[in-house]
Amino acid sequence: MIDTPEDTKVTSTGTVVRTVLPPVASSRPPKPDKPREPRLRALDGLRLIAALMVAAYHYGGRGGEVTDAWGSSPQQQFPTLHGYFAYGCLGVQVFFVISGFVICMSGWGRPLKSFFASRAARLLPAYWAAIIIVTLVFALPVVTYKAVSPSDALVNLTMLQQPLGVDRVLGVCWTLWAEIRFYALFALCVVLPGATRRRVILFCAVWTLAAVITEGAQQPLLDILLMPEYAPYFIGGVGLYLVHRDRKDAYAWGIVIVSWLIGQHYAVSRLWHAPDVDAFSYRSSFGIMLVVTLGYVAVAAIALGWLHWANWRWLTVAGALTYPFYLVHEHLGWVVIKALHQGLNIPSYATVLLTVGAMLLLARLLNRYVEDWATPLIRRKLASIPRKN
Repeated sequence: MIDTPEDTKVTSTGTVVRTVLPPVASSRPPKPDKPREPRLRALDGLRLIAALMVAAYHYGGRGGEVTDAWGSSPQQQFPTLHGYFAYGCLGVQVFFVISGFVICMSGWGRPLKSFFASRAARLLPAYWAAIIIVTLVFALPVVTYKAVSPSDALVNLTMLQQPLGVDRVLGVCWTLWAEIRFYALFALCVVLPGATRRRVILFCAVWTLAAVITEGAQQPLLDILLMPEYAPYFIGGVGLYLVHRDRKDAYAWGIVIVSWLIGQHYAVSRLWHAPDVDAFSYRSSFGIMLVVTLGYVAVAAIALGWLHWANWRWLTVAGALTYPFYLVHEHLGWVVIKALHQGLNIPSYATVLLTVGAMLLLARLLNRYVEDWATPLIRRKLASIPRKN
């Protein structure tokens, strides 16, 4: 029951009269909505560059199933460029740095429910569409690639196929599992109690230390939760967002530098190997360090405002296409490569360009006819769920 203020007075006859007053409005002004950050269009462009790096790796920088699409090893198809394409896998690390920056920006000043609704609405529509499309295409008799079972395809809709040990419909979705764990950590440690500079710095410091200890402890559960191999990139992105807020923040720069030092170590230790004539390609430790460093430098340049001049509207479109392109480009790209190169005898380099163009077109269709209506719908539905006491 709500207490209502009353004005009490006594008449000359001794009668007590109580007049119910309207509730007194709070003198505290309503909490303003989180101000919108100005769109960093250069960040959209960097997203697309990272996605194209990964596509170059999947189309011409590795062996495996893509060899069947070409009819021979990409080494023969790209005798000069295959070695450079092999560095494209580092686009994933660049993505993680960008993600750290964007998630910190998105979660700052936002309640947990709104943060969750925003992330779910951003990830799910294009992901579900990609799962359905790839499953249907791989089920066609003319497609020689093995489709996952219907049961496994349904599990893939949950984004939990990785921890469940289920076959993946999309080869790239292992990175989404890393993203989801980062979102959960950031939401519980920062968004739920409320983002502040001090809390974000503490989050980065504790996660860095815990991830390093986890690497030495060799505990599988902690490894899953804290992701020591990928944590430095997310943390580096978070630190760069703090730099974006205050370029003179020494703690933020310390977070960025430490994350880069650890991140380049993990990249080299996972991707470098001694020269081997039987290996598909050779990635030098210097080359790996250079690509990781350039990724950090690019995000830092955006954080510091050095790329504000890159404010073309088409970069916003490019950023919108990046996620659906990333989802569909690998497996559907194999199908297109085989049709163009082996079916129509189109040269290798032209095939790559046409395949990238086809995947960008499909990404545009997914963005226009799936994301544009489903994303705001999911966000509204999730945001409207009432809180229970």
